[in-house]
Amino acid sequence: MLTKADDYPIHQTPEPIAYSGTDRNFYDRYFFNGYNPDGTEFFAAAFGVYPHLNIADAHFSVIRDGVEHCLHASKFLNMERMDIVCGPIRVEILEPLQKLKLTVAPSNGFAAEIVFEGRTFPIEEPRFMHRIGPRAFMDYTRLTQNVRCSGWIEIDGVRRDLQAGAVGTRDRSWGVRPVGAADPQPPVPPVMPTFFWQWTPLNFADRSVFFHVNANPDGQPWNTRAVILEDGAGPEDGFHTSGASIQDVSFIPGTKHAKTGELVIPLQQGQARVKFEPFLTFLMRGIGYGHPQWRHGGFKGELVVEREDIVLADQNMGAMENLHIQALSHVTLTVPGEEPQRGMGVFEQLILGAYHPYGVS
Repeated sequence: MLTKADDYPIHQTPEPIAYSGTDRNFYDRYFFNGYNPDGTEFFAAAFGVYPHLNIADAHFSVIRDGVEHCLHASKFLNMERMDIVCGPIRVEILEPLQKLKLTVAPSNGFAAEIVFEGRTFPIEEPRFMHRIGPRAFMDYTRLTQNVRCSGWIEIDGVRRDLQAGAVGTRDRSWGVRPVGAADPQPPVPPVMPTFFWQWTPLNFADRSVFFHVNANPDGQPWNTRAVILEDGAGPEDGFHTSGASIQDVSFIPGTKHAKTGELVIPLQQGQARVKFEPFLTFLMRGIGYGHPQWRHGGFKGELVVEREDIVLADQNMGAMENLHIQALSHVTLTVPGEEPQRGMGVFEQLILGAYHPYGVS
């Protein structure tokens, strides 16, 4: 099965690019978010390719006036992985690893053109590999990059330019995750599903700070890393450690969403600390994560495009579909020997099941 991608020198196996090994859960995904420096506009997007399901899907979502406006699209991939377009949503690589463009053609009241330009060379996070018993639950690689954002977003005829100084984060991941229809046969012996995830890509005036952790219910990390990068950093630059953690977490009553927290990063000269002040909640189901009808890789039809509007004040934030969030936060970075810096970023959170260090059962 030859496709357009086969004319590029990118093969990783003896097979055509249309085939990605043998695991039906193989995926390839783009993620973007961005926000104005005054917090008045927050948006996010996801574009996923599922070669062995022969499906691609895309999502774009923006919060305005307390409503999370969402555009969902799904199509048959037809095995053409180089066509990074799904309905009205398109991703273009203007300069690999540095500059990308997201376009939403007019559809269902949405339109947008946004360019993302990297502040540094992307970081490659430790390979994510996790098994439930003998079964591989996750096995993937991810690059992450903080970005400057420019462009505009239109919702229902109201077009707003992104402000000067708008920033955000983009990532690319590929490998194996649960996608499409759920596996009908559970692990043996049965286990209670648990998952703990925190991710904090943060933008400051002259640097980026990243932290992520996946951990077991007892608090033992199985994948974690913190990185500090000065603007313009190259692939070998920056400070990297696996010894960071988020401490002093308290929760919004009735939810598993943190309302306070402090990231502590051990440095040679002492501890860097980042204090989080969340002020806006973005539901990740708006771009497909945990969505009951728009699950990533789900079969929808040859081409289906739908709009969804989520009134955030009306949501039960303790419901399963609302566990996974990004909390847009004001952040304060304190490094020994430096003046404190104010910045902005997201505190992504997903706690499924128990997490004993926080008293979550």
